[in-house]
Amino acid sequence: MRANIDYLNRTGYAHIAFSAGSKEKVDELTTRLKKDGFEVVSGPRTTGDNYYESCIVVIEGNQIEITE
Repeated sequence: MRANIDYLNRTGYAHIAFSAGSKEKVDELTTRLKKDGFEVVSGPRTTGDNYYESCIVVIEGNQIEITE
C-alpha cells in the first residue's frame, strides 16, 4: 500500500540529494532513518535512469534523496 504523498507535490524547492557512496550505505541509512520514525516515500530502488536511491520526508515535508 502506498502512502498518500499528495502533500509533497508543490512548486519551488522539491528536495535535496546526498550521495551515500554505495547501494549498501543507501540501504543502511534508509533503514536507520525509517526506524527513527522518518517517512520513506520511495525506495531503496533503482530508478529508470539507473540511479539507486531512496527518498525520505523530513522537517516540514521536505524530501531528502539518498543516492549511491
